[in-house]
Amino acid sequence: MSSYPEQITHCVSQLKQLLTEAGIESEIASFVILGSGLNAVVDDFEILAEINYSQIIGLPTPTTPSHQGKFTVVKMGEQHTIFCQGRFHLYEGHSAQSAAILVFILKELGATQMVVTNAAGALNADYQPGDVVLINDHINMTGHNPLLGLELSFTNIFADMSNAYDETLRNRANKAAIRNNITAHSGTYAAVLGPSLETSAERRMLRSFGADIVGMSTAMEVIAASSCNISVLGISAVTNMATGGVDQQADTIEDVLNNAAMAANGIRKIICEILL
Repeated sequence: MSSYPEQITHCVSQLKQLLTEAGIESEIASFVILGSGLNAVVDDFEILAEINYSQIIGLPTPTTPSHQGKFTVVKMGEQHTIFCQGRFHLYEGHSAQSAAILVFILKELGATQMVVTNAAGALNADYQPGDVVLINDHINMTGHNPLLGLELSFTNIFADMSNAYDETLRNRANKAAIRNNITAHSGTYAAVLGPSLETSAERRMLRSFGADIVGMSTAMEVIAASSCNISVLGISAVTNMATGGVDQQADTIEDVLNNAAMAANGIRKIICEILL
């Protein structure tokens, strides 16, 4: 079995070839990882190419609902941006390194900025489904780390995580939200393993830790991005109330996807202003 760096190199080579065949030969400046229910974020962009993950040997296939499993290349100003429509979650049985593989691949294509999006439950009672949260930090409760076992020759395994989410990008995103009349909060994301949702006691605990929202992705990708100096903007779509109070309602995947779709238009507007 090939090593993880060799797997990355193999995937990069194939993706470069497929991009060349689609007439895209310049470097990719930035990329966006789309979370559950957020495929509509690519609407209205000029799509130049679509490449299925299944076309690349060595790249996993997403199994989570709404994760289509494809790279969508769009033109944003004079630059190319790749939207990753589908990510790999730990709860699907993927390793931490598989969950972060898109970051290392896109880094090799020249990307220096990442916008990572997700669907998240609101631990903070001031948030409402359909709101947008600009992530200012995260708490990794998964017990996993994609840098485990890697060598310094591949990436900085001692990545500083004290400012993992770029403040300049977040400030620009907040100004874009204000201009577009989008309800956007600044909050801390708690990453849990899943796939079952949190108990009410766990939600109250996470809130006491200082987390505002909770989800099952993002942390592995942000750790990887920090290790290779990719600037990160994190955006969550609030999809359900998760306060763990006495009035806590049961959640369904259908509600999560529907509420994520409500936030998608606002997230698209923010991304457009940030990456143009």
